[in-house]
Amino acid sequence: MKKKLLSGLVAAAVLGATVFPAYAQNIAVVNGKAIPKERAEALKQQVERSGRPMTPEIEGQIKEEVIAREIFLQEAQKRGLEASPDYKTQMELARQTILIRELFADYQKTNPVTDAEIQAEYDKFLAANTGKEYKASHILVEKEDQAKAIIASIKKGGKFEDIAKKQSKDPGSGARGGDLDWASPSSYVAEFTEALVKLNKGQMTQTPVKTQFGWHVIRLDDVREAKLPKLEEVKPQVAQQLQQQKLAKFQEELRAKAKVE
Repeated sequence: MKKKLLSGLVAAAVLGATVFPAYAQNIAVVNGKAIPKERAEALKQQVERSGRPMTPEIEGQIKEEVIAREIFLQEAQKRGLEASPDYKTQMELARQTILIRELFADYQKTNPVTDAEIQAEYDKFLAANTGKEYKASHILVEKEDQAKAIIASIKKGGKFEDIAKKQSKDPGSGARGGDLDWASPSSYVAEFTEALVKLNKGQMTQTPVKTQFGWHVIRLDDVREAKLPKLEEVKPQVAQQLQQQKLAKFQEELRAKAKVE
């Protein structure tokens, strides 16, 4: 059948599309049943939405996939599987999923995020993140005596970074010699922040700092004015966040209005 199909396509190309009009509308014919091109187009759209580029190779794979599906579909129908209870249940679930997805897509289409909403959200972000950023390092241990011994060792010439790598129970920063990188002081728990902001650049806490995580030896490496991204840099993320918030509110409103017994 594949050879016949290819021969037909070649003939149509030579003699003109009017000779075999069915091929202009269908991607293939399986056991006498034509497969419309729309099936392949639907799969192409799924691939494109995923961000993958459409190449001739992928188009060929899509065609083979559509043909394979038709072959398997015909066999399932021949066996009467459409009448099975499990099939009917799965079809109902699929119908619900698709229809709900269409509902949410329709809501987002008719309730788009505006530039004014994005600007307002960005302004809130700026207001909440103005100030200074701190580049800190710490060594985290379980007991206060351990932290005191570490402070004493550093005062005697021990290297903060080496001790952090060997003894800190914070695996992320410990592997970097205690480095926590740049962050807003509000990023840390209250006890840590309170001790950190009292330090001068290059200074280390002289007594251990207790938090819910254990005992810390903290060093302030640097301070700078907070560097915040421009609106253009974060606009897509802000728009997506607002869109998700709107959709969540829409869902909550529908649940609130629904009469559930």
